[in-house]
Amino acid sequence: MAVRSAWKGYLKLSLVTCAVELFNATTHSEKLSFRIINRKTGNTVRRQYVDAGTGKPVEEEDQVKGYEVGDDEYLLVEEDEIESVQIESNHTLNLDGFVQKSEIDPIYLDTPYYLAPADEVSEEAFAVIREALAAKKMAGMARIVLYRRERPVVIEARDRGMLLTTLRFEKLVRKPEEVFSDLEKVQTDEEMIGLASSIIDRKKMKFDPSKFEDKYEEALQALVKAKQAGKKPPVARPAEQPSNVVNLFDALKKSLASEGGSETAATKRKPPARSRPAAARKSGGRAQHRKSA
Repeated sequence: MAVRSAWKGYLKLSLVTCAVELFNATTHSEKLSFRIINRKTGNTVRRQYVDAGTGKPVEEEDQVKGYEVGDDEYLLVEEDEIESVQIESNHTLNLDGFVQKSEIDPIYLDTPYYLAPADEVSEEAFAVIREALAAKKMAGMARIVLYRRERPVVIEARDRGMLLTTLRFEKLVRKPEEVFSDLEKVQTDEEMIGLASSIIDRKKMKFDPSKFEDKYEEALQALVKAKQAGKKPPVARPAEQPSNVVNLFDALKKSLASEGGSETAATKRKPPARSRPAAARKSGGRAQHRKSA
């Protein structure tokens, strides 16, 4: 089945323009999904809008979007009025600046899409822009209106096409200090850091997404297959909950040994005296939050 485009428009570099199509780079079609069923009748159920005042169902032709301007006061906005809102990024990806992709903090990266020429006439101009981006090892910055929201995007060369990634606005990204500001600075022991570093070295691997496994999805599939066959669902043992480390130094040594490492002469000395963890010394919201979590 052909992949349907999510958006059609134009890619523009100065005075060079070509028609393009945007395609979802990810899919959820392989995920197990459930429908809501009426237990008594076995029929599927459907959602229905109900008037908050009368409790009666509202027919589709009577449903209209409303913008709240006061208590229980709404400004009605029709679909054709929304459709009439047009700006350049509704239909054109204007490459108005270029950056190194590595300059972009990953926290701002949102959703990936593939970008391809929309017709044969556009293929040459598209290829020229793509090859120029690849040659300069740069990514283009642009804006796009997608699903009735304008989003900043970054565009880079990818294979015979391009990869467009929507970006989050700065105001939507929490600053690290909002979470980390009340964390105390912890005095760490260089030897323990060395042990942890050795474990990391032992567990180095190549990034290979083909090795990713969705164990929860597999367990759900097993449940469904068992019920289809009229068998009892498999009973999984509860996952073992990790316990707090009492002696970090010993835990690191045992971890390294389990990964095939060996102790050096330095690690055999008596571990340095350590104070209680910062979280244990502190009182207040954060410590309580972690305990409850």
